[in-house]
Amino acid sequence: MKANFYIKHWVDLKNYVTISLQFFENYRVISLILLALLSSNLKAQDQEKQLTKADQSFKAFAYIDARAIYLDVAQQGYVTQNLLQKLADSYYLTGELEDSVIWYEKLTQAYAVDLDPEYLFRYAQSLKSVERYKEADVIMEKFITITGNDKRAKSFINKRNYLDFIEMQSGRYDLFKLSINSENSEYAPSFDHDSQIVFASSRSKTTKNSKLHSWNKMPFLDIFSSKIKEDQMTLEEPTKLKGKINTKYHESSTTFSKDGKTIYFSRNNYTKNKLETSKKGVVLLKIYKASLIDGKWIDIQELPFCSNNYSVSHPSLSADGTKLYFASDMPGTLGKSDVFFVDIYEDGKYGEPKNLGDKINTEGRETFPYISDSNRLYFASDGHVGLGGLDIFVAIPETSGFSTAFNVGKPVNSSKDDFSFVLNEETKIGYFASNRKGGKGNDDIYSFKQTQELITSCKQYIEGVVFNTETNESIANADLKLLDSNGTTIGETKANSLGVYKFEVECNTEYFIKASSNQFHPKEITLNTDDIFEYVHDLSIPLNASKDGDVLLTSVAINIGDDLSETLQMDPIHFRLNDSLINPEAEVELQKIITTLKKYPDLKIEVRSHTDSRSSYWYNKKLSVQRMRATIQYIVEKGDIYWRRVRGKAYGERRLLNNCTDDVPCTEEQHQENRRSEFIIIE
Repeated sequence: MKANFYIKHWVDLKNYVTISLQFFENYRVISLILLALLSSNLKAQDQEKQLTKADQSFKAFAYIDARAIYLDVAQQGYVTQNLLQKLADSYYLTGELEDSVIWYEKLTQAYAVDLDPEYLFRYAQSLKSVERYKEADVIMEKFITITGNDKRAKSFINKRNYLDFIEMQSGRYDLFKLSINSENSEYAPSFDHDSQIVFASSRSKTTKNSKLHSWNKMPFLDIFSSKIKEDQMTLEEPTKLKGKINTKYHESSTTFSKDGKTIYFSRNNYTKNKLETSKKGVVLLKIYKASLIDGKWIDIQELPFCSNNYSVSHPSLSADGTKLYFASDMPGTLGKSDVFFVDIYEDGKYGEPKNLGDKINTEGRETFPYISDSNRLYFASDGHVGLGGLDIFVAIPETSGFSTAFNVGKPVNSSKDDFSFVLNEETKIGYFASNRKGGKGNDDIYSFKQTQELITSCKQYIEGVVFNTETNESIANADLKLLDSNGTTIGETKANSLGVYKFEVECNTEYFIKASSNQFHPKEITLNTDDIFEYVHDLSIPLNASKDGDVLLTSVAINIGDDLSETLQMDPIHFRLNDSLINPEAEVELQKIITTLKKYPDLKIEVRSHTDSRSSYWYNKKLSVQRMRATIQYIVEKGDIYWRRVRGKAYGERRLLNNCTDDVPCTEEQHQENRRSEFIIIE
């Protein structure tokens, strides 16, 4: 019994020990798991705190501080759409597009479905900064598919050959580096009245205790001037502007009145030693002006159209002093920032700010406007198609505003940010800023000499041979006319002895080319040009020889106001009662009108439709409108006749051919005479 007891007891004890050991082993594992989970949870909480702090810095435009946290969290493997967006933006928004590529790439690959298309645009711009243009164009195609009506998308669609144009435009400037640049930033050059270049620089604020701007960890900017030497290409050592312009915050872009006594400049919202912020707690930019008294700039005044809640900056004064151009994100802005202007009146007051419109402004950034002495507008943009980052564009003054913008080409523009362009149009010497490689600091100022005029209008050419359709022989000395979309002749020429002709035309325009020669039927061809610069349209024109029996209006005396149907001895075109349909009999006669219009491209007619007197006046008026429209539609659509050559009038019952009024009994045949259309020659 004892043996069995001990055996059972040993078994129980062994089981107890085994169970106990297993329990403690399981407890150790569970404890480790719990510790891991706790550690992971604490780590996640820490990451969340870090990201919250980073988001706060990002929201306050402290991109460098935010970036450090985002990078640290990303390297730990904690990646979200929000993190990738802001990490990529922290590079993009500080002008470091080259470094943003990898993060936009990760973002677009991982979150393509729900991605704001603006990130596709920024990714394309970033790819351009490293000269990956083909890949950038692929991304822009996706951007177009999503946005459709975006001005930047339309610009890309219309200028798919933009690299070809930029190459065509390039090589018109010689560039030179300047000794005035420092290891920090220099940009926004302008000309003053005293042969000096005035510019913004952070060169003087580089001590240990220097105040750094949270945006990019760079010292704040002051305004300096540098004398232009006799060779016009080099500058003397810079000095700060004297007076009360420079403060401990940013001062930058400047422009001067012609007499040199007034300066307009950009500054952080810092007035009377008080720093103001927007409703969101952000210090924005304003334009101020100052007066030159005894060699010092004093009497600092904020311009009245500035605000605490949007930025107004980068002023440029017109040569006559009547307009001030600037960049702003004020209400009414089309994109991130637009170019505006205000009128300056004789009493010194200012008009309301006016947006320069969508020829200049896009959904992107348009900034740093400069208005030259000839009123050409130069500005920087990342919304118009360019090489990457900000490119410099020029627009030509027109009767109502400015032309479309033209990229000024290389070497002024590069794959990096190029901006704040100014030019002395007499000497052809100018300055601009860029953060391209090879510079001395963050942004550098470069000087240039313009050696060729820019392409500032899109020209194309139409050329070809006029020939006989039967023999394929050229027709010497054929007459050719170029007409605009209104049918107005805007150019005439003769083919040479080989039948060759040529016209110079504008881009993106509809034209009509008419060719004629003795013993041949005239011919008109429609051509729509596109926006490919210097493109040649090969347009040879076949003419059919006239034959015996052809109806030629040149053999018939015609006058403005004649009815073409009578001239051609056509059968009357009648409509059935209460009907506006073109019946088969009418089609036969209308084909004669169409044939004549095709043979004589200069001919224009007016279709006049009528009714009989039965039914009410207004019913008949409406019915005649329907008949007139049906007749014109048939001629234009069936005959492929340009619609401006055929206009119409509806007379209802007002012009009866007989006495069949409501009070006079008439036969159906008599009423039928009044249900007609006429074809009056008007040109």
